[in-house]
Amino acid sequence: MQSYIVDSFTNQPFKGNPAGVCFPEHELSEDQMLNIAMEFGLSETAFVLPTSKKDIYSIRYFSPKKEIPLCGHATLASAKVLFKNTEANEIHFITMENVDLPIRRRENEIIMEFPVYELTEGTVPASMLSALGIEKVVQISYSPKNKIFLLEIEDTEVLANLTPDFAALLRSYEKINGVLVTASAHDEQYDYHYRYFWPWSGTHEDPVTGGVQTFLAKYWSIRLHKTKMKAFQSSTRTGSMDIELNADKVLLISKAVIILEGELMA
Repeated sequence: MQSYIVDSFTNQPFKGNPAGVCFPEHELSEDQMLNIAMEFGLSETAFVLPTSKKDIYSIRYFSPKKEIPLCGHATLASAKVLFKNTEANEIHFITMENVDLPIRRRENEIIMEFPVYELTEGTVPASMLSALGIEKVVQISYSPKNKIFLLEIEDTEVLANLTPDFAALLRSYEKINGVLVTASAHDEQYDYHYRYFWPWSGTHEDPVTGGVQTFLAKYWSIRLHKTKMKAFQSSTRTGSMDIELNADKVLLISKAVIILEGELMA
């Protein structure tokens, strides 16, 4: 099986978020895909199959723990490989939930169109804030579709220096997929920073997360009165993307770097 490792949301190797991308010759079982994702050990591995329609592919995403309905960086990684190996300028991915993701290339950038999901008010226990190392929260919201809490804090430096106690974080809440912490940027380069912790459903921290823009982009669009923004993920690897919000769709615009190509002998 032709397989790749691609660093997404960056133009530099060993930055951004590494994703596995696999092109099986036939459909694999869920157990097979989960085992492969565990073998890669990355936050997500995508499995891409062509459909009967030109430039339309099915895509499924697996973390080392479970299947994930939607993943930004693995979508970007898969598109990077397909644009390298085909002459297409636009492709579509169809997810396990039958969501159509139009993807197109513009010179050396890739533009992904994702859905927008609503937020509700949320509350979290003090034990979660303690596990995250957060003393003060500006606002707490919840994404029912993604099962993710959004915590806005005041300072990007505090955000960058968070060192969560992941064992305590897991104990603090059940039946969610993750916690996203974000802060408004105070520089001209970016509009907001964020980090995503998800020991419930994946790895401890996702280095650069695109899927959360399905609710985070609208959150900051309302807060900042902007529809075009620049987002920065202040994880250790770091990564960034341009964001354009248009009604019920959000565009994620960024780059990716292929760092490994080979055959998976399984």
